Amino acid sequence: MRRLLLDTHTFLWWLNGDQSLGERAKAAIADPRNQVFVSAATGWEIAIKQAIGKLRVEEGDLDTIAEEEGFTHLPITFFHGTQAGALPRHHKDPLDRMLVAQAQAEGLIIVTADVDIPAYGVHILSAER
Repeated sequence: MRRLLLDTHTFLWWLNGDQSLGERAKAAIADPRNQVFVSAATGWEIAIKQAIGKLRVEEGDLDTIAEEEGFTHLPITFFHGTQAGALPRHHKDPLDRMLVAQAQAEGLIIVTADVDIPAYGVHILSAER
């Protein structure tokens, strides 16, 4: 069993059946033996991008959709916050640093196509084809 944390773009690619999502990542996410997490940071990032017009999501209530997909919600704890704040600035996006901190704290594999996240030494599963 693997414990996977979906980066925001990976979560959206999965929900939309986007062809950008690679076969290895699809298989890992779909494997019922794996536990798949979606961070509260992902909901936050989606809401921010929708509010400024950079993203349009027509799926409806993503919180419910994530549950229906069988994904586990990962809340942001105070510990996650302090860990994210202490990370080096390899990545400019504080929400991505939050995902790194959560992966480190919870022993998760980040499913991502982000080229900056591996600089943190966390376990990665490439989301790309």
